[in-house]
Amino acid sequence: MTPAPSPESSPAPSAVRPRLVKWAIYALIAGLVGALIWSQLPRSPYSTDLTRIGQGRPAVVLAYDIQTLGGMEVMAMLDTLRPAYRDRIQFLVAPLGAPNGRAFGERHRAVSGTVVLFSDAGMPVGTMHGPASAAELQQAIEGLLAQGMPR
Repeated sequence: MTPAPSPESSPAPSAVRPRLVKWAIYALIAGLVGALIWSQLPRSPYSTDLTRIGQGRPAVVLAYDIQTLGGMEVMAMLDTLRPAYRDRIQFLVAPLGAPNGRAFGERHRAVSGTVVLFSDAGMPVGTMHGPASAAELQQAIEGLLAQGMPR
């Protein structure tokens, strides 16, 4: 028979509780830091599938490089216009850091912040290098729609 453990050899329940609380606080802090980092990651509500160009709907393609402000500013402008046009026009992004985006940039002489407008047949009909305002972009989109898309 083994002797019963002495009270000094096992931790008292009151000593275990502060340890659990301490680890719960560490886990909470780690979770909050992780959530903060996750919320700051760049994300785009725009498709990067450039094969959608010429599939029966006009397309507005933004050449975008995450490392420059020009593309971010133009994306913010597009964000204000997109809800009004999303069912008539495809809004796409050509990520210049990816091979297909780089090829797009070279083919259309696009840098970050350049917007290329495509007809429903996939023909480029306009290019804007760093549009100055959302109104300028809207005017170009309206012109694209006027080229044959019913409203």
